[in-house]
Amino acid sequence: MGFPTAEGSASGTGLVQVEGVSFSFGFRRVLEDISLAIGAGDFLALLGPNGSGKTTLIKVILNLLSPEGGRVLLWGRSAAEFAEWEKIGYVPQKATHFDSAFPASVREVVAMALRSTRPAARLPRRAQEDAIRHALDLVGMDEHRDRPIGRLSGGQQQRIFIARAIVTRPGLLFLDEPTAGVDAEMQERFYDLLGRLNTVQGITIVLVTHDIGIVDKHVSRVACLNQRLIYHGSHKDFCRSGVVEDMLSGGNHLISHRH
Repeated sequence: MGFPTAEGSASGTGLVQVEGVSFSFGFRRVLEDISLAIGAGDFLALLGPNGSGKTTLIKVILNLLSPEGGRVLLWGRSAAEFAEWEKIGYVPQKATHFDSAFPASVREVVAMALRSTRPAARLPRRAQEDAIRHALDLVGMDEHRDRPIGRLSGGQQQRIFIARAIVTRPGLLFLDEPTAGVDAEMQERFYDLLGRLNTVQGITIVLVTHDIGIVDKHVSRVACLNQRLIYHGSHKDFCRSGVVEDMLSGGNHLISHRH
């Protein structure tokens, strides 16, 4: 379809390298000397209590905030100089919280992402329509393409914003607390969808959450943050590390599903 692939840059050891990043809001330190790597094919859960700096770290990685110290590399290039943003999808917090009367169809909402990136905007109209249909089909929402987005349920809207984030066929997808306010059954279906995008479509996923329970099924790697990086490694080692118990015993607000 003419989209760039996620591979083939001046590669380092991963798609994302965070090296010694620190950040403050005024006099309040939010991130302190954070270093981590995100590799191709990872499904990384970024865990931590409310106010631990998870969203801030994602915004630094996406060059929406500039770090006070350290640096971020995307595909081996400085985030400040990185230009191929179509390689990265992003679903921010409360993406679905908008006016229910918003006058746009599902198709139009997904199409917005194509028009905002130069390579996709240059595609022929037929190729753009194929990309929209493909993205909606991946999230099981193509039959709703002509419906007003404001008339869909919260869970359906979540899927639409996933489609919007992946319509340019990115190699990397960030989601910031995407299931807040959604019931447990819908959350499980949503995480299963992310699992398929990761394993079948090969999209590297970074999921920001304070819900420990989601690491049980699909996640391959975990980063645990509370201003500093408390843990970064495999899901298997995380489950044996005692980090969860330490954070819960400290009174931090994490949701833990015990099975």
